[in-house]
Amino acid sequence: MILIQHLTFSYGDGTFRLRIPELTFESGRSTVIVGPSGSGKTTLLNLIAGILPGAGGEVNVGEFKVHGLDENARRLFRLRNVGQVFQDFQLIDYLNVLDNVLLPCRIHPSVSVTKQLRERGRSLLQSVEMSAFEHRSVTQLSQGERQRVAICRALLLSPRIVLADEPTGNLDPVNAERIVELLLSETERSGATLIMVTHDHSLLKYFDRVIPFEQFLERRGVDKASGGAS
Repeated sequence: MILIQHLTFSYGDGTFRLRIPELTFESGRSTVIVGPSGSGKTTLLNLIAGILPGAGGEVNVGEFKVHGLDENARRLFRLRNVGQVFQDFQLIDYLNVLDNVLLPCRIHPSVSVTKQLRERGRSLLQSVEMSAFEHRSVTQLSQGERQRVAICRALLLSPRIVLADEPTGNLDPVNAERIVELLLSETERSGATLIMVTHDHSLLKYFDRVIPFEQFLERRGVDKASGGAS
C-alpha cells in the first residue's frame, strides 16, 4: 500500500504549493488521476518515486519510508520497486529499441541483463507491435513508437508500482486502449499497483478508482514548461 500523510511540496518561487493531508493507494489496484495542467499530477508521481523530496510529511510505499531516504537510497528504491513512464519518454538516443527497454539492467550492479530479461523485453515489444524495430535507433521512431518503447522499459522488471504519466498522450484511440490494456494486464498479473495520469476521460472506465487532483493544489501559477507541476 502507498500511504501519503501531511505531504507538502512547493517550487522555489512560491507560485505552486501542493498539500495532501492524506491519500492512499491500495496494493494491486489501478488508479487514474485527472486534473488540469498545473494541478500537480506529475509532481505527485515524482514524489512517490522519490525523484522529488517533499518539503514535509510522509510518503510510505510498503515498508519503505521514501521521505526518509537519502538520494542514493531513493535511486535504488526506484530501480527495484518502481516502473515509471515519463511524458518525455527519457529514451537514450544512441541505444537501439531493445537496449532502451533493457536500460534498467545497466543502472545498478544489483541488476544485470540475463537471457530471461532479454526475452521478456522482446515479449513486451511484441505485445505493443514493436518487435520489428528492436534493432532500430529510437531517433528513427515516431512519438507514438517512442512512447511504446518507454512503456516496455517501465514494465521490464515487473515492478511493484507502475507510475504512468500520460502514457497514451501520443497515441491514436485504438493504440491508447491497447496500451492501457497492456498496463492493466501486466500489473494485474504481477499484483502491482498502477497509478496513471491522463487527460483522456474515455480511459477512466478501465480503472478501479478515479482521483480528481485539483483539490490538492493550494495556489496555481506554474505550468509544465516553467515548473513541471502538471
